[in-house]
Amino acid sequence: MAGIIDTVKSTITENFGGTAHSLADPEHKFDLEKDVPDLTSKVAVITGGSEGIGYGCTHTLLSHNLSKLFIIALSPEVYSSALSHITSTLGSETAKKVSFIQCDVGDWSRIASVAKEIASQTDRLDILINDAARGIMTYELTDYGVDRHMAVNHIGHVILTSHLLPLMKSSAGNGNTVRIVTLGSNAHQATPSDCKFASLEELNTDLGPNGQYGRSKLAQMLYVRYLSKYLTAKCPRILANTVHPGFVDTKMSTEDIHEPYPMLGYGMSVGMKPFKKDQWEGCSSAVFCATRTEESGRYVCPPARVEEGSECKLSDELMESLMRLTKEVVKEKMARESVEKGCPLEFV
Repeated sequence: MAGIIDTVKSTITENFGGTAHSLADPEHKFDLEKDVPDLTSKVAVITGGSEGIGYGCTHTLLSHNLSKLFIIALSPEVYSSALSHITSTLGSETAKKVSFIQCDVGDWSRIASVAKEIASQTDRLDILINDAARGIMTYELTDYGVDRHMAVNHIGHVILTSHLLPLMKSSAGNGNTVRIVTLGSNAHQATPSDCKFASLEELNTDLGPNGQYGRSKLAQMLYVRYLSKYLTAKCPRILANTVHPGFVDTKMSTEDIHEPYPMLGYGMSVGMKPFKKDQWEGCSSAVFCATRTEESGRYVCPPARVEEGSECKLSDELMESLMRLTKEVVKEKMARESVEKGCPLEFV
């Protein structure tokens, strides 16, 4: 009975906001004001860092003296609003620490050039938060002919991370702990049990809004396990973890949800609004992994509780298949733009 009660309690704490968020056991609590260390001299990159959970991370890191932040996001207007809020709450000097780079994470050649742009402006990188995502939306192919959920949520972030690895390895080599954080989700459990990550044809099979989103989140979580197994093994000071933010009140859950579910979406956007985490509660697990954890390969739920995840998430076979397919797809689609020019796309 005690085990059942603990499971129910943790489920409520991890997913819902307000009083529910504060119910975490003492060892799983994480306070954004008190528990984040001083980040003086640290440099960070956050995709999707100008709104929602990403902005929660942005504001929190800056409020703890982060020295430099690169935000990779799609909308200059949303970034402008975020910068105004940073200026009004943290001051103009803090706002000067932020650089905005406009980019669709699904545009792989642009992502590669963005990484080079960042590397030309800093000689270190301590924190990488891969937050940008296509949410629960209908099936769509990118110009590369790849399911947009996988192209943005997983493959785009693999390309970015791979190109930023030299910076991160340099930082780690100088004695700094480098932390990579990827936004996973309990929604990864919506992935069909017959998922194999065997071919592009499989990736481009329409699974419906929940299935598409869930599979892309599973991919992000498997990628972190891959980094932990191979990258952290080579570079112990580079830690890679994935997080579940909970059920958060963001544009995805209030507006975008109506794209696949015009009427039923109101159950999430309106009916569930009183129970959602705000962006600060939603970013707690990501900030914990970006600033405090000393472990790698973990799946952390709010505020800072380690969970196992689904059987698919724990599968080494599926992990290897995913990364093998990821390299194959990128090499095929980016042959003229990158591969033929000598880019090796080394994951670790």
